[in-house]
Amino acid sequence: MSRRRLLVAALLLGLIAAFFALDLGQYLRLEYFRSQQSAIEEFRRTSPLAASLIFFGIYVVVTSLSLPFAAVMSLAIGAVFGLLWGTLIVSFASSVGATLAFLSSRVLFREAVRNRFGGRLRAIDAGLEKEGAFYLFALRLVPAVPYIVVNLVMGVTPVRTWTFYWVSQIGMLPATIVYVNAGTQLAALKSFSGILSPTLIGSLVLIGIFPLIARHAVEVFKARRRLAKWPKPEKFERNLVVIGAGSAGLVAAYIAAAVKAKVTLIERTGWAGTASTPDASRPRP
Repeated sequence: MSRRRLLVAALLLGLIAAFFALDLGQYLRLEYFRSQQSAIEEFRRTSPLAASLIFFGIYVVVTSLSLPFAAVMSLAIGAVFGLLWGTLIVSFASSVGATLAFLSSRVLFREAVRNRFGGRLRAIDAGLEKEGAFYLFALRLVPAVPYIVVNLVMGVTPVRTWTFYWVSQIGMLPATIVYVNAGTQLAALKSFSGILSPTLIGSLVLIGIFPLIARHAVEVFKARRRLAKWPKPEKFERNLVVIGAGSAGLVAAYIAAAVKAKVTLIERTGWAGTASTPDASRPRP
């Protein structure tokens, strides 16, 4: 292992070990932010720039070390800074932290993975060279795969660092807005009965359904890309196109033709299922 890899590994392991040894996670739980909300908001009012930089730095550290507190941090920042400023902090901090995790994975694991699976990765590399930005954007937009995993896996691919950063910045923005907005609603919660407020319920529901909405949007976009090279005709000359002249295809084509529909029957190798038909073995147009 090279000196650079040893240094990066020692630094990351040391920071992660210190985090858990000092039990710093207790300060990154939503209960702690709720208990200290008044003091934190007062600090933000008196020193807005310092507060922004502190939360920005904490978020970068959390995401770069792949610690599972990013969602709570997004809610807390939304509660403290509001939707607009909170979104700016989380958006840039999450992208910077993700890029640092990406670079760490590249330094620590890329060489070993390439040496072991280099031949098997050629097809994946070719696809990423062509569609890497869109593939990463889809992973960011639809959080079916945890962002932590995306950061580490992408580090061993040929995706460029700048591409990873700006695609992550754009792709994570919708989810960032959803979480920060939910945090602003939690900040307004003054009593248990406030949980039933329509605004808070709507924010929490949006967190749940956002992956489904994003997945549908990605599928629609991919379908449009696939069909883009085939322009939609102004009119259709056939009512039905049947592919395959087997028993089912022949019956479907016959019934459609019997009711005066314009039908095209396509068969590549012969009229399957009709061996008794003369010249059935010959391809038909």
